[in-house]
Amino acid sequence: MASLIRGDCGACRAHQGAATMHVGMNTTEIFLIAMLIIFTLPYLVWRVFRTEYYAPLVVVQIIAGILLGPGVLGAAFPDYYTFVFNPQVIGALNGIAWWAVMIFVWVAGIELDLKQAWQKRGETGVTAGLALAMPLAFGSLAAMVMLNFDGWIGAEGTRWQVVLGIGMACAVTALPILVLFLEKLAILRQPLGQRILRYASLDDLAIWGLLALILLDWDRIGRQGGFLVAFALAAFAIRALMRRLPERDRWYVGLIWLAGCGFAADWAGLHFMVGAFLSGAVLDSDWFDRTQMDRFRDHILLAIMPVFFLSTGLRTQWDVGGVMVFGAAALLLVASVAGKLAGVQLAGRILGWEKGEASIIGWLLQTKALIMIIFANILLDKQIITSATFTALLLMAVGSTMLSIPVVTPQLRRLAGMVDKSG
Repeated sequence: MASLIRGDCGACRAHQGAATMHVGMNTTEIFLIAMLIIFTLPYLVWRVFRTEYYAPLVVVQIIAGILLGPGVLGAAFPDYYTFVFNPQVIGALNGIAWWAVMIFVWVAGIELDLKQAWQKRGETGVTAGLALAMPLAFGSLAAMVMLNFDGWIGAEGTRWQVVLGIGMACAVTALPILVLFLEKLAILRQPLGQRILRYASLDDLAIWGLLALILLDWDRIGRQGGFLVAFALAAFAIRALMRRLPERDRWYVGLIWLAGCGFAADWAGLHFMVGAFLSGAVLDSDWFDRTQMDRFRDHILLAIMPVFFLSTGLRTQWDVGGVMVFGAAALLLVASVAGKLAGVQLAGRILGWEKGEASIIGWLLQTKALIMIIFANILLDKQIITSATFTALLLMAVGSTMLSIPVVTPQLRRLAGMVDKSG
């Protein structure tokens, strides 16, 4: 009984400590404490433990977001968690996160190089098609296994939406992170790197189309149809305007275009990130200086995307049990990696690639972080999946991304001559 009383008193002291901290602090000060945590913790882990080879800073930031979420920090220190991440602070962080991820997806849309894909449409179509279809099928089968248990379908989701959504998450390639990895491997501007970007670009375009299908709302079909028609007309106008503007103005006008498309898509029921991607996809990358585009993307990753990773972590839950979530994540990881590798290997056989070529391409294309996390956020926002499903998908994305560099680096050393092969 005495120990129980002491335990209760300890809990009271922790609660009182959190309450004492709150005295005299306004929302701005607590917000800045949250920002200190968001930027300091991942950076120290990344630098002190030298994780770059296995876990680049972006991956460490995602993991930190999970650890700072309600399932870990909130469970261990609930009073301190609610003190720092109170509703006002979370509202401010979410606003930054929404704009950060909209800009990031907009840049990903601009970087789609559909001209190159069209010029080599035979080889690109076979590879991208199989690299998309196989993991989509494997992931959908994994989803069917998961749905034999409770806790994975959201309040507004149907079985087919969840199956297709999870399959899509297993098939997607994180194009912006892929660019960073290709830079790290020193093959971004080489023929092999450009080939991989072609395949990823075509798959990303198809994946966003599938997402629009999943989000189709028959109660809002008129709005959604009106949005697509209006967007097509507006796209012609913005393209004509962009050609006439100096490059400096294109950046500013592009952000206005981004905000407008995001609002219109969300109003139509598709989600603001669908609008963000479309707003970038209709713009030509040739209208923007490549060096400035790379620098702009890097600055977004450095300055505001960590807030998105934290806000993503705050959405993780373990309602169906930690073992079940980790088991589902492992199943999805196997499905996504095996499906991507199988699809690219089949494409390599059809196209007569050299030995080892398909393995390098497949391992890089299975990189999942960021874009898959963005898709999972959309499915969670629309209540198609539950927080537990979201958590499993997030863990799968982290695992797949951490595998890419360690697996590909030794293969590239052995097959260095393949870097110059243009397909």
